[in-house]
Amino acid sequence: MTGRIEDRPIRLSLGPLPDRPLDRRELLILARRVAADRPSWEPHIRFSDDHRHYVSLHRDANIDIWVLCWTPSNDTGWHDHDTSAGAVAVTQGELIEHNLAIGSASLEMSVPAGQAYSFGPDHIHRMTGAAPGSVSIHVYSPPLWRMGQYTISASGVLRRISVSYADELRPIKSST
Repeated sequence: MTGRIEDRPIRLSLGPLPDRPLDRRELLILARRVAADRPSWEPHIRFSDDHRHYVSLHRDANIDIWVLCWTPSNDTGWHDHDTSAGAVAVTQGELIEHNLAIGSASLEMSVPAGQAYSFGPDHIHRMTGAAPGSVSIHVYSPPLWRMGQYTISASGVLRRISVSYADELRPIKSST
């Protein structure tokens, strides 16, 4: 795992935030604001085809903010964010969000640099890097604690495995 809070200080100016979980609109605004604050996350950019690099920029009782670095080899596998809503802002490169569709191929959405979107806690998706050197800001509320990783068996049965928010999301092998 390469995601961590690094030793060097993180200088992120969030301004006043409500003392409660944020809704999807607020998460989207915050993700865009953090994405625009390039000096706060740029020193943490690193790329690896073997492990996605990610750094926690901020965590408190109501929000969780991460910078994630992507290559085309990086793939989260199917997952959810348990009870957390979220927003993603792509700052450079491009990501592909795959939405699970039962009975057909997943629905894919390209998210190029400068674009952002939000989702609720019921959202199941998979993220992949579409371009070398892609970077994204992810904001969650309430903060991540557990996430669900999914596998689809050869017979089509969907299974959920609970994982820690600190674990690197990667595709998991199908079960029988």
